[in-house]
Amino acid sequence: MFGTVVVGLGIAGLARIRDLMNPIPSSPSEHLKLYGFVSRRNLGKVDEAKQISLEEALRSKDIHAAFISTENISHEETIRTFLEAGKHVLVEYPMTLSAKAAHELWEMAEQKGKVLHVEHIELLTEEYKQLKKEVAGKDLVKGTLHFTGHVLDEKRAGFPAFSGIARLTWLVDLFGDLTVTSATREEQKETNYSRMTAHFQTANK
Repeated sequence: MFGTVVVGLGIAGLARIRDLMNPIPSSPSEHLKLYGFVSRRNLGKVDEAKQISLEEALRSKDIHAAFISTENISHEETIRTFLEAGKHVLVEYPMTLSAKAAHELWEMAEQKGKVLHVEHIELLTEEYKQLKKEVAGKDLVKGTLHFTGHVLDEKRAGFPAFSGIARLTWLVDLFGDLTVTSATREEQKETNYSRMTAHFQTANK
């Protein structure tokens, strides 16, 4: 069995615990064993999973990998801490709030011979796979991608563009590298409203 720990107990962290405690029969998840979860809050147990300290998770020889589901701003430090402890890491996107930090962590994982995986479950859905088939071999002439979401706490989640990073991953996966040609941001603090509009260009324009 491959020992795991879940770090962070928001929506994503709770979903991780649920899935690890109830793996789909004959799926790879059956080979994973959840040894506990790490949280700033004192919760004791969640779905029969016990709470352990960060130090326990880092020291334990039974724990081989960490599932990081904390707020964006703490991803970089938490990834680094677990890699230094010799653990594999799966982290919810975005991995970090800067490309420089992301490259440093990729290099660190490679040097230590550990897997560092950024989770983007949408890319594995049947709907997305079908979309990818439909655009295969086609050039993007012009398109619009619109999405909405709740207003993020920038101190914890990062600049507003990070709320749309999942959609940007779609575009890069579908059409290749993109170059930002312009971007604007509109903000109405009195109504807690913010809108960002970005224009991109594909490599073949």
